Amino acid sequence: MRIPISEIKVNPGRRNAAPADVRELADSIVEVGLLNPVTVSQSRTLIAGLHRLEAAKLLGWTEIECVVSGLEGLRAELAEIDENFVRSDLTPLEFGELLLRRKEVYEALHPESVQTNQGGPFRGNQHQKVSDKMTQTTKSFAQDTAEKLCIGRRTVERQVQIAKNLTSEAKDILRGADTPVTRKQALALSRLEPGPQAEAAALLAAGEIKSVEEYAPPVRAGPVPQPGPALTPDALAAEASQFAQVLRRTSERCCSEIFACLMPAQVNALRRQMASARNAVEKFEKLLEMTTK
Repeated sequence: MRIPISEIKVNPGRRNAAPADVRELADSIVEVGLLNPVTVSQSRTLIAGLHRLEAAKLLGWTEIECVVSGLEGLRAELAEIDENFVRSDLTPLEFGELLLRRKEVYEALHPESVQTNQGGPFRGNQHQKVSDKMTQTTKSFAQDTAEKLCIGRRTVERQVQIAKNLTSEAKDILRGADTPVTRKQALALSRLEPGPQAEAAALLAAGEIKSVEEYAPPVRAGPVPQPGPALTPDALAAEASQFAQVLRRTSERCCSEIFACLMPAQVNALRRQMASARNAVEKFEKLLEMTTK
């Protein structure tokens, strides 16, 4: 049936149609016509066919051929999500976020799938209780999704982990990157703590590091050490001498060629270490000044 385009609603938050693809599709529709109607719910919310809808708008159509589905609510959203997987230009982050939302919707529609996945009572036809007969075993989200998308179950689980564990700040940084971060690097980022996540994501997006493995997060402070025995004047002089000798020997062996070969993560680590050394030297100098007054 034909429906006025102005009456078709598009759910907020849905990924925008790619302009180049819309233009190409519009040219095809002019040449051969609209081969596949768009799919809408009974409330005229778009389920499938965003690019076709946008192409029709571009062509100045006021109506478009539609298939009205009986799906509503979460079932309609699940169908909409599945249609988005067909797109070939999804970044690893976008793919993972779609999977995460699909997991939420699927398990809301099939709560028994969660219990099945966790070893619950839903075991095919092996019913032990009358209540078991009321719900047939449903595939777990990962199994159902892997079969529909023709990918490994472990891939599904890893992609969901990326979307679930990345912070909002890290996601925003990755979305703004000129070059999409690979699935491998997104997974490595998701395994970092929230603070280092954002810092490493920024370095990746800026091209300052090529992989998360190059990132050297600030060393976390461990338990506060208990104060040791008070230094004697001789022990203080000896430790200060050793400290100065190490710095002097290292500086004598340094050259610009070595610094030019440092990775960005190594440069950041050295800056932090030198800042710590400067703080120590400044403390020594202040104490010495107090002594000579």
